Amino acid sequence: MALKVKRLLNARSLQGHFTRRAPVPIHLQCSIRCASASAHVEATWRPSTVLDEWVRRDPRPISLRQLTFFGRTLTEERLISSANYVRTEVPTRIAHRLRDIQALPYVVVQNPHIKHVYETYYKSFDRYRRTPEVKTLADNEKFCDIIRSTLHEHLTVIPRLAMGVLEVQGLMRPEETDKFMTTMLRNRISRRVIAEQHLALTDTFNSPWHFPNANPRDDANLDFVGEVFLRCNAKEVVERVAATTQNLMRETYGEDIKVPEVKLQGHMDATFPYILSHLEYIIGELLRNSIQAVTEHWGRKEGGPPPIEVLICETSQHVIIRISDQGGGIPGDILPHLWSFSKGPRRDLRMQNLSKVPTMAATLQEVRPAFPSDKQAVELAEPERLTGSLASLTTRTPDLRLGIGLPMSRIYAEYWAGSLEIHSLEGYGTDAFLQISKLGNKNEQIMTRGSMDAV
Repeated sequence: MALKVKRLLNARSLQGHFTRRAPVPIHLQCSIRCASASAHVEATWRPSTVLDEWVRRDPRPISLRQLTFFGRTLTEERLISSANYVRTEVPTRIAHRLRDIQALPYVVVQNPHIKHVYETYYKSFDRYRRTPEVKTLADNEKFCDIIRSTLHEHLTVIPRLAMGVLEVQGLMRPEETDKFMTTMLRNRISRRVIAEQHLALTDTFNSPWHFPNANPRDDANLDFVGEVFLRCNAKEVVERVAATTQNLMRETYGEDIKVPEVKLQGHMDATFPYILSHLEYIIGELLRNSIQAVTEHWGRKEGGPPPIEVLICETSQHVIIRISDQGGGIPGDILPHLWSFSKGPRRDLRMQNLSKVPTMAATLQEVRPAFPSDKQAVELAEPERLTGSLASLTTRTPDLRLGIGLPMSRIYAEYWAGSLEIHSLEGYGTDAFLQISKLGNKNEQIMTRGSMDAV
């Protein structure tokens, strides 16, 4: 009798051990709930073994120089090779992020915004991994349709992620949440870079101005190789973005408002290879913050606001851009959380504003010009550049404060091995320092799951 009682107690103890130590995996719990809820609803959390093969693969980073050299001499063989690189590389990178989401606490992955991102990513992962090898130009056209539809579907990811990390405050440590968010966004940029680059190369290959045997030195269109702008000029970008932001302030506050002038000095002829929309977004966020701060701080005072000073410095390996303003500096309650997606004041306001932005590109150019006829497209003397999708995010109304502009700008700056720093003197103004690698020989900075675990 005593032996039976002992065995029963041991069995219950063992059962309790497995209950505490080995709960049902998240993806299985969700599958069970989905199946019981409706027989017609497909389970959204598939067994993690589907990802194992892809997670074991390491991403293959690229540099701007590699993108340029590969796309400079574009042939059918190279275009098909590019398609198959995207076909295998994108699902590899998505798989790592899916596994990161699976590793989150159960209560976090049940957040509707995080769950939406997971379902969107898994759908894309499944679509890419089932795509057969691209062997012909016709296959490539079908594959490009898959890329375009995927890019469009993922426009909801940034606002959903941003709202999700705000809603799960208290369920994870802020440092872990920010690390997760940074990894997700950096990887998102990396996937869209290679996907958009392939779409741009396909457009170039199919365009009337593409001649495979032409001398590259005689082709002015080669200032762009896909999405890479070889002669990106910081001065021109600053002037263009400043004019747009100044007009936005006048439209918002009225023509009588005094908008600060933007003065440039330094190395005005400095050029470097870069993805133009990335630079426009970073400069746009920095100038927007400075112009808005100075306008609100000085705009109604007599004498007018002091200018915003932009200094461009070129070294052998970098271009450094400093933006200085006298807009009163960053408030003390915001400064400690400047680079955080999940911490800081005004949480409710940020949630409210993010809900007004259901889709957010914040990536490479996506909107193609719509020509009335093919004849008009052929008659263009030069290739029509794509409309920067980041522009709509940068030119949002001043009262729509999302709280993610600076953290995202730093991610974009660091992606090509650059940096972004902010120095604020409360009551006076702010200095922003953007450093860019001008040689284009640095690989994209991808944070894999292994490096996340090592942090």
